[in-house]
Amino acid sequence: MELTVNWNRKMAFSSVTPSGHEVIMDAAESAGGENSGARPTELLLNAVAGCTGIDIILILKKMRLEPLTFTMDIKGERAEDHPKRFTLITIHYALEGDLPEDKVIRAINLSKEKYCSVSHTLSAEIVVTYSINDVPGKQKI
Repeated sequence: MELTVNWNRKMAFSSVTPSGHEVIMDAAESAGGENSGARPTELLLNAVAGCTGIDIILILKKMRLEPLTFTMDIKGERAEDHPKRFTLITIHYALEGDLPEDKVIRAINLSKEKYCSVSHTLSAEIVVTYSINDVPGKQKI
C-alpha cells in the first residue's frame, strides 16, 4: 500500500487513499494549526475501531448472525513523555440483537488475537469489554 501525503499550510496535511478517499489532518490552533482536520492520533483510534468493527461484522455474518446495532466506545491513554505513544486502548463493543454471547465473544477474540492488522501494528495494550442488549458481558476478554 502506498499513498502520498501533501503539506497544505501551517500544520495541515492531506492525502487521497488508494481507495480514493480524502483524508485531512491538522493540528490544534494552540500547536500552530488551524483545526481544519482530524489529528493523526484521532485517526489512529478510528482506524483501530474500524478495523476491529469490520472484523467482528464479517465474523458474525459468517456465523449467520447480524446485529441490529453495533457501536464502539474507544479510549486511548497516552504516555506523558515524547513520543506520547498510546499506552492503553480500551474498547467497549455494544451490540444489540439476537446474539448468543459465546458467538460475540468468539468474534471479538478472533479480531483481537488474529485479524485486526491495525491493533497488531500498535505496541499499546488493548483492553476490550462488551455488552449485548445493554447487558454487560460476563466474560473477560
